[in-house]
Amino acid sequence: MRASDRAYRTLLDEIQSGVLAPGTVLGEVEQAARLGVSRTPLREAIGRLAADGLVVQQSPRVTVVSEIDAGDIRELFEVRRALEETAARLAAQRADATAFAALAEQFDRVGRGGAVAPSVYDELFARFDAAIDASVANDYLLAALRTIRTHLVRVRRLARENPDRVRDAVLEHRTISRAIAAGDAELAAHATHLHLHNALEGILTSLEGAPASTEGAA
Repeated sequence: MRASDRAYRTLLDEIQSGVLAPGTVLGEVEQAARLGVSRTPLREAIGRLAADGLVVQQSPRVTVVSEIDAGDIRELFEVRRALEETAARLAAQRADATAFAALAEQFDRVGRGGAVAPSVYDELFARFDAAIDASVANDYLLAALRTIRTHLVRVRRLARENPDRVRDAVLEHRTISRAIAAGDAELAAHATHLHLHNALEGILTSLEGAPASTEGAA
């Protein structure tokens, strides 16, 4: 692996996980020494993070991890809604129905089994995303989705976990998967729209530190 790729992956993981919090200064000399790379590959890595929107250059010598607030999250979800509803429609038209029927069964079993373990949640949603990507088979759409997912990892970790919301998200994906398996493009898009509405409300409620609303946890 190239030094710049290694530095990029390490910094990306640290930003997404919160190890490098919003506003953290990424000093070139310090980060290069910490990551064991020279300054040229570090600059390449930081350039990629800037293109992702995860860092901003405050001055020629000062780069910081970008802030993220409720307004940023709403804007992210505006784009996410357009992309994921389109992806759901295309998947319903192009997907292997048996793959999504199997996913629907797994979402149903996990969602009705009580609290959902984070590892199970992550594995199921990764499989769902992979199935969507394989079904859509549109490189332009998938590139845009990858950018959105990069930011979503960070947003989810900034928000406090709500076990009820996690379980509801699993069951919402059951509905989406069933619609795709049935070849119902409009139902798949509508179910995706509802899921994203609830996800946004849940994240914003969590960040505000207020009790979850009925709509956000639905």
